[in-house]
Amino acid sequence: MFARILVAAALALSLAAPAAAFAMEARAGSFTGENNHTVSGGVSIVDYNGGKAVRLGPDFFLDGAPDPKVGFGTGGRYVEDTLIGALGSNTGEQLFPVPSGMDVSGFDTVFIWCERFSVSLGKASIR
Repeated sequence: MFARILVAAALALSLAAPAAAFAMEARAGSFTGENNHTVSGGVSIVDYNGGKAVRLGPDFFLDGAPDPKVGFGTGGRYVEDTLIGALGSNTGEQLFPVPSGMDVSGFDTVFIWCERFSVSLGKASIR
């Protein structure tokens, strides 16, 4: 009986390990839409596989756009060449690993950016 309990506990810990890969949230915020777009939901920058990642929360929502991507900015202004990935969906949780050479510590804003038209769809101040 005791051996079964130990095996069950070990199994539970091994199943929980992937979630720990991005469990530590460093900074977080909530999106607001821009330029007549609706963008809402939470966003955070998390530790992930020895680096950082942008995590869109399960409540993330974008009303639609032709080329939405995740990028960074400072002072509420988008910074060129900071796009890290295209949205896979207009809703729900998504994870975007930050490239290893990119230091996100100087950014205070996460953008949903339309690359095709070079316009902000929404942004979130992160603290």
